[in-house]
Amino acid sequence: MTTVQITLPDQLAQEAQRAGLLSPARLEKWLRDQLKDQRLDELFSAMDRMAGVDEPAAMSPEDVAQEIATMRAERRAKNAT
Repeated sequence: MTTVQITLPDQLAQEAQRAGLLSPARLEKWLRDQLKDQRLDELFSAMDRMAGVDEPAAMSPEDVAQEIATMRAERRAKNAT
């Protein structure tokens, strides 16, 4: 367990204490919620970046087969020498 010390203006600290916001359970919940929100923000940001990337054109099965055949032929030629 870690102890964290924070500095707050007296009035804010008193109001937060009266509202029960400074209890370990409330602070833990608040921090967990903030971390979850931050992760979601980062996820959506990554999704936005991914959506902005141009995808290559989809290859037909015939194109894929041709690429594989070409690669195999190149590999055979390389191994034959």
